[in-house]
Amino acid sequence: MHVDVRNAEGVIIVDFAGRLVAGIGDEVLHDVINELLAAEWKQILLNLSAVSRIDSAGIGELVTSIRLAERFETTVKLLLPGGRVRDVLELSQILPLLDVFEDEQEAIESFRSDRPLD
Repeated sequence: MHVDVRNAEGVIIVDFAGRLVAGIGDEVLHDVINELLAAEWKQILLNLSAVSRIDSAGIGELVTSIRLAERFETTVKLLLPGGRVRDVLELSQILPLLDVFEDEQEAIESFRSDRPLD
Protein backbone atom coordinates (compact mmCIF):
# COMPACT_ATOMS: atom_id res chain seq x y z
CA MET A 1 0.00 0.00 0.00
CA HIS A 2 1.39 3.37 -1.04
CA VAL A 3 0.08 6.65 0.43
CA ASP A 4 0.55 10.29 -0.54
CA VAL A 5 -0.91 13.09 1.57
CA ARG A 6 -1.56 16.54 0.15
CA ASN A 7 -3.38 19.71 1.13
CA ALA A 8 -5.89 21.24 -1.27
CA GLU A 9 -7.66 24.36 -0.03
CA GLY A 10 -7.47 23.20 3.59
CA VAL A 11 -8.73 19.70 2.79
CA ILE A 12 -6.26 16.91 3.40
CA ILE A 13 -6.38 14.47 0.50
CA VAL A 14 -4.95 11.02 1.12
CA ASP A 15 -4.14 9.22 -2.13
CA PHE A 16 -4.03 5.47 -1.60
CA ALA A 17 -2.58 3.03 -4.13
CA GLY A 18 -2.57 -0.73 -3.80
CA ARG A 19 -4.67 -3.12 -1.77
CA LEU A 20 -6.60 -2.11 1.32
CA VAL A 21 -6.54 -5.56 2.89
CA ALA A 22 -5.64 -7.30 6.15
CA GLY A 23 -2.06 -6.80 7.15
CA ILE A 24 -0.40 -3.77 5.67
CA GLY A 25 -3.34 -2.00 3.98
CA ASP A 26 -5.62 -1.70 6.99
CA GLU A 27 -2.69 -0.77 9.24
CA VAL A 28 -1.61 1.99 6.87
CA LEU A 29 -5.13 3.46 6.85
CA HIS A 30 -5.25 3.29 10.66
CA ASP A 31 -1.86 5.01 11.03
CA VAL A 32 -2.62 7.76 8.49
CA ILE A 33 -5.97 8.65 10.07
CA ASN A 34 -4.44 8.68 13.56
CA GLU A 35 -1.63 11.00 12.41
CA LEU A 36 -4.07 13.38 10.73
CA LEU A 37 -6.33 13.46 13.79
CA ALA A 38 -3.31 14.07 16.04
CA ALA A 39 -2.41 17.01 13.81
CA GLU A 40 -5.99 18.26 14.27
CA TRP A 41 -7.00 18.24 10.61
CA LYS A 42 -10.79 18.52 10.34
CA GLN A 43 -11.43 17.74 6.67
CA ILE A 44 -10.08 14.54 5.16
CA LEU A 45 -10.74 13.14 1.69
CA LEU A 46 -9.69 9.54 1.08
CA ASN A 47 -8.88 9.04 -2.61
CA LEU A 48 -9.47 5.38 -3.39
CA SER A 49 -9.13 5.65 -7.18
CA ALA A 50 -5.90 3.59 -7.23
CA VAL A 51 -7.04 1.00 -4.66
CA SER A 52 -7.37 -2.29 -6.51
CA ARG A 53 -8.91 -4.37 -3.74
CA ILE A 54 -10.54 -4.06 -0.33
CA ASP A 55 -11.42 -6.89 2.06
CA SER A 56 -13.36 -7.12 5.31
CA ALA A 57 -10.37 -5.89 7.32
CA GLY A 58 -10.07 -2.85 5.05
CA ILE A 59 -13.79 -2.15 5.32
CA GLY A 60 -13.64 -2.56 9.09
CA GLU A 61 -10.73 -0.14 9.38
CA LEU A 62 -12.42 2.33 7.04
CA VAL A 63 -15.57 2.36 9.19
CA THR A 64 -13.57 2.48 12.44
CA SER A 65 -11.44 5.36 11.14
CA ILE A 66 -14.47 7.37 10.06
CA ARG A 67 -16.18 6.84 13.42
CA LEU A 68 -13.02 7.83 15.28
CA ALA A 69 -12.72 10.96 13.13
CA GLU A 70 -16.31 11.90 13.95
CA ARG A 71 -15.45 11.79 17.66
CA PHE A 72 -12.75 14.37 16.93
CA GLU A 73 -15.25 16.46 14.95
CA THR A 74 -13.46 15.61 11.73
CA THR A 75 -15.26 14.91 8.47
CA VAL A 76 -14.02 12.08 6.26
CA LYS A 77 -15.28 11.61 2.71
CA LEU A 78 -14.37 9.21 -0.10
CA LEU A 79 -13.21 9.99 -3.61
CA LEU A 80 -13.48 7.70 -6.60
CA PRO A 81 -13.86 4.21 -5.18
CA GLY A 82 -13.90 2.26 -8.39
CA GLY A 83 -14.43 -1.20 -9.78
CA ARG A 84 -14.11 -3.96 -7.22
CA VAL A 85 -13.75 -1.54 -4.31
CA ARG A 86 -17.08 0.13 -5.11
CA ASP A 87 -18.72 -3.27 -5.60
CA VAL A 88 -17.48 -4.55 -2.22
CA LEU A 89 -18.57 -1.36 -0.44
CA GLU A 90 -22.02 -1.65 -2.06
CA LEU A 91 -22.38 -5.35 -1.23
CA SER A 92 -21.39 -4.71 2.37
CA GLN A 93 -24.01 -1.93 2.48
CA ILE A 94 -21.35 0.58 3.59
CA LEU A 95 -21.36 2.80 0.49
CA PRO A 96 -24.78 4.42 1.09
CA LEU A 97 -23.63 5.48 4.58
CA LEU A 98 -20.62 7.44 3.27
CA ASP A 99 -20.16 10.73 1.44
CA VAL A 100 -18.71 9.58 -1.88
CA PHE A 101 -17.61 11.81 -4.74
CA GLU A 102 -16.55 11.20 -8.33
CA ASP A 103 -14.89 14.60 -8.77
CA GLU A 104 -12.10 15.93 -6.56
CA GLN A 105 -13.03 19.62 -6.85
CA GLU A 106 -16.67 18.84 -6.07
CA ALA A 107 -15.56 16.91 -2.99
CA ILE A 108 -13.37 19.80 -1.82
CA GLU A 109 -16.23 22.25 -2.28
CA SER A 110 -18.57 19.97 -0.33
CA PHE A 111 -16.45 20.53 2.77
CA ARG A 112 -17.10 24.27 2.51
CA SER A 113 -20.85 23.68 2.49
CA ASP A 114 -20.49 21.51 5.63
CA ARG A 115 -19.02 24.36 7.67
CA PRO A 116 -21.42 26.04 10.09
CA LEU A 117 -22.26 29.66 9.39
CA ASP A 118 -20.78 32.19 11.80
